Amino acid sequence: MRACVQRVSRAKVTLIESGEIVGKIGVGVLILLGVRDGDVSDDAAFLASKIAQLRIFEDSAGKMNRNLLEIGGAALVVSQFTMYGDCRKGRRPSFTQAARPETARQRYEEFIETLKNFGIPVATGMFQQEMNVELVNHGPATFLVESPIHSE
Repeated sequence: MRACVQRVSRAKVTLIESGEIVGKIGVGVLILLGVRDGDVSDDAAFLASKIAQLRIFEDSAGKMNRNLLEIGGAALVVSQFTMYGDCRKGRRPSFTQAARPETARQRYEEFIETLKNFGIPVATGMFQQEMNVELVNHGPATFLVESPIHSE
């Protein structure tokens, strides 16, 4: 699994078709989550735990020493199969590494549940829907986080 984690002052997700806001947070992280073919439940648990405890928030000295749990922040999680778009060849990304929707949804839900089990407030986008994602990236601070690769 792969996540683009952005430290935010606020973020929201709006469905393109209806204009409905389906997820919204204040201070915390926006997580664009990609699921790779072959990812297992342990990947979701590992990645959620890593992100929950990632020290990317400033302490009183201005150093990145605090994590999402310590600041009482929230997470906005958006499924993003394009995180596994391979652009090395040609001009059109290949998505062959991305998990099939059924598997991706399961890992996405496991990831969200693990974050919630840490006590983190979680908002989400809607799986397999076209959305607009708006954010104020605090810093800016953006991190790429990956789970270990498992083979089935």
